Amino acid sequence: MFSTVINALKVKDIRHKIFFTLGILIVFRLGSYITVPGVNAHALQSISSSGLVGILNTFSGGGLTNYSIFAMGVSPYITAQIIVQLLQMDIVPKFVEWSKQGEVGRRKLNQATRWLTIVLAFAQSIGITAGFNYLSQMNLVETPNVHTFLTIGLILTAGTMLTTWLGDMITERGIGQGVSMIIFAGIIARTPTGIQQIYTEQFVNTPKSQWGRSFLYVGLILLAVLAIVIFVTWVQQASRKIPIQYTRRASGASDSSYLPLKVNVAGVIPVIFASSFISTPQTILMAFASSHSEDDWYNILTNVFNMQTTDGAILYTVLIVLFTFFYAFVQVNPEKLAENLQKQGSYIPGVWPGKKTQSYVSSLLIRLSVVGALFLGLVALIPLLASNIFGLDESIGLGGTSLLIVVGVAIQLFDQLEGLMMKREYIGFIRN
Repeated sequence: MFSTVINALKVKDIRHKIFFTLGILIVFRLGSYITVPGVNAHALQSISSSGLVGILNTFSGGGLTNYSIFAMGVSPYITAQIIVQLLQMDIVPKFVEWSKQGEVGRRKLNQATRWLTIVLAFAQSIGITAGFNYLSQMNLVETPNVHTFLTIGLILTAGTMLTTWLGDMITERGIGQGVSMIIFAGIIARTPTGIQQIYTEQFVNTPKSQWGRSFLYVGLILLAVLAIVIFVTWVQQASRKIPIQYTRRASGASDSSYLPLKVNVAGVIPVIFASSFISTPQTILMAFASSHSEDDWYNILTNVFNMQTTDGAILYTVLIVLFTFFYAFVQVNPEKLAENLQKQGSYIPGVWPGKKTQSYVSSLLIRLSVVGALFLGLVALIPLLASNIFGLDESIGLGGTSLLIVVGVAIQLFDQLEGLMMKREYIGFIRN
């Protein structure tokens, strides 16, 4: 792993990509410390244990703690992506048409996603500002009026769009998938704070006579983290090799090869999607906290869309499962795969080309997605249930989600570095 990074830094083009990515992430981190004007960020300390704060901090790199211009992070953009992708499934004819137009259609869909991001970001920013202002013991907004709320909404929306643009720059010119890298950097940046919090709670604020229990507690957390990292790495690297044979091969070439499909085809995207999707209604509901906090419908919805409750944890897991199946078919399109194999003069042994190949790949994707969904659901659900049942800190509950994202993004990052290194070797070989 480290040798890959060292070798990559020796290559000029790859080194520029790495430094460009680091520069973008530094800008993102600096922005997370710029507090929105007219806001008393210290008021958030009274509700810092809220599950929503933890979720949004995951997408903003702790930006919500300071109520920074990046407080919303990339959550609205991810939610907009989900909605647009769902609308392409024979729901909106125009979106279906664009999805079949190649690069031109992709640009139109991206534009629609951007506009929807603006709408969601503005609605979420107004909701979260109004809700936290109502829930906080001190006034979050110094002068709560329509003009102030609109101004804060516009600033937070602009921050979301800037964060999205930074992610796009990483995707185009840097290393890794932009949005995932933004979330990855935010989680890593919050790690020292989490360690300090555990140390303060278990040792500074605990009598020496109870330090034995504290050491046991910290030891169990470390073992759990290590077990999750090993398990996630093992599953993420596992793949199912589909044998492929070719009807026409050059002399001396192998008659068969393999098409590798990862066991967890969707990667960590379903976890990111589910986290963002469950936070959107939660932030919008907060706008009604002052006027409808006693209503039954408000309490029911607040309970359902709260990952700190058992109902919310179950909904979160169900969303992960659904998005795992959905994104697996987005990543690997059986129809296009069967079509490409047929054009290349290749086939799967024992399977007829065309529709039969499409059906075979679809059934295989479903079986793989079952394993992937169980894996992602368990890793995300167990810490949440442990937090809800045993009354542990909410950061412990979200720890499973954070570890999934960190390990998954890190594996994708190193895979891309290895791919760039391999590509460079092939180019050098061809030129020679």
